[in-house]
Amino acid sequence: MPKHQTINQALALIFEGIDQLRKTFPNRAFTIDGRLVGDVGEVIAALEYDIVLHETSQPDHDATSSDGRNVQIKATFKEQLTFKTVPDYYLGFKLFKDGRFEEIYNGPGDIIYNRYGHRKGIGKQLLSFPISELRELSKRVTPDQQVPKRKTGDVQKEILI
Repeated sequence: MPKHQTINQALALIFEGIDQLRKTFPNRAFTIDGRLVGDVGEVIAALEYDIVLHETSQPDHDATSSDGRNVQIKATFKEQLTFKTVPDYYLGFKLFKDGRFEEIYNGPGDIIYNRYGHRKGIGKQLLSFPISELRELSKRVTPDQQVPKRKTGDVQKEILI
């Protein structure tokens, strides 16, 4: 198969998938040039955790937890997650091509801030941090400091506000 045809077919599949995501979750754009991975992470968080996504993206947080705290959600296919401002809660996920995901960090944003307070720009500009280090930080977070997961069997709440 010619390479141009391969590109055409692959992009058609990608955009077919994006159209499916948009139909199911119409309040997220799933734009291929910057928001796709983040929107997927936000939807996973809303389905799995006791949060409500904001109708439109906010600069410093994406959702509100059931106890009223701001939640920043980040997702990646890479080995680093980004962090900018210090939210009440930070949820970080590693995504996999087959649709699985791994919770890397679930806890207060200030734990990440305090660990990396020496880095220039922390709290002011978007910085990347290794998943391995965030995973270790998350191990120190007690369950009462985490965004709670949705209870199995609960009627699905509206995930968007």
